[in-house]
Amino acid sequence: MRHEIVEKNVGLLAVLILVVISFGGLAEVVPLFFQKQTTQPVEGLKPLSALELEGRDIYRREGCVGCHSQMVRPFRAETERYGPYTVAGETVYDHNFLWGSKRTGPDLARVGGRYSDDWHRAHLYNPRDVVPESVMPAYPWLFENTVDGEATPKKMRALRALGVPYTDEQIQNATSEVRGEQEITALIAYLQQLGTVLKDN
Repeated sequence: MRHEIVEKNVGLLAVLILVVISFGGLAEVVPLFFQKQTTQPVEGLKPLSALELEGRDIYRREGCVGCHSQMVRPFRAETERYGPYTVAGETVYDHNFLWGSKRTGPDLARVGGRYSDDWHRAHLYNPRDVVPESVMPAYPWLFENTVDGEATPKKMRALRALGVPYTDEQIQNATSEVRGEQEITALIAYLQQLGTVLKDN
């Protein structure tokens, strides 16, 4: 009798479904906040340098995450192609996460050190010069634009407030480290560090 009341009342049914899903979600998600493997950085993980941080922002600005994921799933086909699967401790300093979900292009979680800086330069200037079948757009303006670095210390202070262990010295020197660098240099610096902490494990 009671189940008929629920089944015939769409609003009540929707509310009860939301309650059940919420409890299930809490039961799955809340414990993760207390597990060391999901909250502590993996051994050897360091915060991004000022140049890498600017490169990450360029990566995000240019929409790279729309076609490239940064998360190797724990499946054999993935680990054979890309390397060790991604663990939460690799990304504890990432705010926001750039895991992505679409792979028009390959996953970039372990791309650091896989190609030379010159290869990346050629690839980003005109992808078809190095990968003839590529559908990736070219990014020639990255070779013309430079980083001014005025906002870099502010970004680092904001990230430190979120738990990224930047030192006062790193923040103080940030602008001078990046000012005048080409955007392509910053982007490549970011790409070259991706996945290098666990790459050989």
